[in-house]
Parts: sequence; C-alpha cells; structure tokens
Amino acid sequence: MEKLTEIAALIARHVSKDGFHATPIERVTLARSSTVTMPMPNVYRPQLCLVAQGQKEVTLGDYVFRYTPGRYGVVTYDLPAIGHVVEATPDKPYLCLYLDFDPVMLGQLALHVPPPGAPSRPIGKTVSDAGASLLDAVLRLLLLLDDPAALPVLGPLTEQEILYRLLSGPDGARMRQITSSQGRVAQVGRAIAWIGQNFRERFSIERLAAEVGMSPSSLHEHFRAVTAMTPLQFQKQLRLQDARSLMLVQDIDATTAAFRVGYESPSQFTREYRRHFGEPPARDIARLRASPGLAVVA
Repeated sequence: MEKLTEIAALIARHVSKDGFHATPIERVTLARSSTVTMPMPNVYRPQLCLVAQGQKEVTLGDYVFRYTPGRYGVVTYDLPAIGHVVEATPDKPYLCLYLDFDPVMLGQLALHVPPPGAPSRPIGKTVSDAGASLLDAVLRLLLLLDDPAALPVLGPLTEQEILYRLLSGPDGARMRQITSSQGRVAQVGRAIAWIGQNFRERFSIERLAAEVGMSPSSLHEHFRAVTAMTPLQFQKQLRLQDARSLMLVQDIDATTAAFRVGYESPSQFTREYRRHFGEPPARDIARLRASPGLAVVA
C-alpha cells in the first residue's frame, strides 16, 4: 500500500483540477474528480486504467466492474461502456492513471514472453488487483514527470516493463488479443472496428459476418462473448453516444442529431435515448449543461 500511496500523491501533485490531463509521458493520462459523477457512456479504447484513490464503476453489457484503490482494468478493444466515479471528496479525490497501449511495442514484447498456460475469457474488459511489481513500475514511470532529462530514455523502458507485467500476469492471454490477427477473437476485433467506422449506416448481421469472414451464428456468439452485447446493440450504443455528443458540442436539436447518426424515426430515437440515458434528450442535455462537473467520464 505504500507504493499506492506514493502513486496517489504524485498524481495529486501533478493534477490540481478535475478532469483528464495529458502528461509529458506519451500515452499517459491522469484523471481527477473531487465529487462523485453521473453515469456517462464512453468508448473505452485499449488501455490500462489504474485507480490510486477513490472508486469507480464501469458497466459493459451485463457486467459491472468495480475499481477500488490498487485495482486496474484492461481494455483490449474499443468498447462502448458506462462509467462513473462512486467515491470521491474534495479532501480525498478520485485519482487515476491511464496508459494507452502501443500495439507495436506490445506485439514485439509478446514475442519474448511465454504465453500463459490457461486461456482467459474472451471478454474485452476485466479488472484485477495490481501486484507489487506492477505498482512499482507505475510509480517509477510517474517519477519521471519530475525528471524530464531522463524521460526520453527511461520512459519507454518503464512502459515496456508495465506491459511485461501485464503480459506475464493473469491478463496475459487477454493482452495478446490486441496483437493477434488470427482466430475468432481477432475476427471479432475486425467486426468491432468495422462497426466503429460504419455505425451510422444500416447493416445486417449477414453483411457484417461476410466482412470479417464468419458465419452469422458464429459472429453473434463470439461477438457477445467479447463485448457482452450483440452487434446491433453495440451499434445502437455508438449511435446514442454520438448523438449525445453532437447535441452537447454542436447545440443541435434531438431530431437533427437522430438523423445524423442514422435513425430514420425521431420517436424511436427518443425512446431508445430515454431507455439508455434515463431521460429524454432535451432534459438530459439540459442537466449535463447545468452540472458539467457530474459529467466527467470515469
């Protein structure tokens, strides 16, 4: 716990305001929240997330992942999920570190790390307890924020160590999914990427299956195992999140947003929006604008 306390102190020293903050360390982002936040949908990209202080929850399909201090999450695909901070105060804020995965570095390193003996579940997100060696590597990476001269040399080495700890730990098989180009899980990864690029367009399971070289039944089974949802549920979440972002950022009305993201019926959009976000579009957007601090994505 001593290393975790040091990690939290370093994050707190370098991040004085709530929100997400880029750092001089490439691919590393620090997050802070002094309050609990409302559940916010977001597309989580392949990355490591380590909570140093406070707590958060992330929901993916029917799965609920709880992060407490010293627990880390691994995401292996771009996944639409809902996250929120559930424990934070001004005196003891939520503090978190994100490390985006470099697939090239990860792939090269995986060649030198023996694959784990037991296969893991294919789901593209998990939460585990961080061991002392992983915490030590994360601490040394953060200490480089105070040593800019050493950062270009030691930063990549320490990042590689973090990836090594993940590859050789309980999430090793899951980490290898990021670099794999073969097998059903890799085909699901290509399906996820295809939907991410085409979610505003109508498509059938048959068309998607043909795009990635799978049968419709096999795609449905393996896609659900990785993402905890069907391809059409996945598309729907991307559409609703995109529409919400359009209304917030571009200040457009719900009908315009619905058509832009691919809905043909504004009434259907409103029904699905209310079901997903808990309120109709206009009320939800007004609430977000009135309390921007509650809308921090965890």
